[in-house]
Amino acid sequence: EKRTMTVIGKNGYHDPVYINAAKIFRGIRTEKPKDRILVRYGDDSGSPMRTLKDEYSQRVSYELAFSALKYQDLLEEILLDSCAYPCLSIPDELTSLLLVMLYDLQDRKFEAREIFDEEEPVAEVQKIEHYLYSFRTKLAAALARCRIKNDALSIEYFLPETVRKQEQKASFLPLYFWINTFKIGLQDVFIDLKEKGFTRVGSVSCLDGYTYCMDQHCHDVVVFPSSLKEELLHLDLFADCKLLLQ
Repeated sequence: EKRTMTVIGKNGYHDPVYINAAKIFRGIRTEKPKDRILVRYGDDSGSPMRTLKDEYSQRVSYELAFSALKYQDLLEEILLDSCAYPCLSIPDELTSLLLVMLYDLQDRKFEAREIFDEEEPVAEVQKIEHYLYSFRTKLAAALARCRIKNDALSIEYFLPETVRKQEQKASFLPLYFWINTFKIGLQDVFIDLKEKGFTRVGSVSCLDGYTYCMDQHCHDVVVFPSSLKEELLHLDLFADCKLLLQ
């Protein structure tokens, strides 16, 4: 049976991921005092979360939502400076989707999203995507002006220094996966990893390249180097939920 992964790298995600990310962001966004509100988010509390077909889709929905939260002020400034907001054809209820998709668009360097044939389009996502892409030149220019004004080499420099250091540290932490023993045995995991070119080592300090080790406290947790994240997420073991990212 052919499995499809929702990840498309830096080329974007499937439509339901954006819908769920916008819903999550709507619930966690920073509320501003009434006299400082320039971007309005409306009320979409009645709209349901979309059913996502794999764990990765759920995880990237939260990642997109929290990325939009981290850069909420910057994204709002870009929308206003580029004159992409306000827009009469886009109701306030879609502003959360607008911010989430704007973050993803700038993360792709304002390049078009790749669309797969098997994807079922969501009307709201298609509408916001076409609108943002029509403004891509002005949005990129607004981002450049913000960076120049704040002397920022990249958008990460808009974050407080303590947050930047925490994220840099987190990016080097090993990756921990639970082995879903309801679906696969430990020995079968070891055999599969060996066939994929992985070598088992004795401890986390020995992790380097295509290696893994077992957690010393939990017998059903396997540990990999952080550099292998994207490759691990494409393994059949992950797609089949036999390995679950901690």
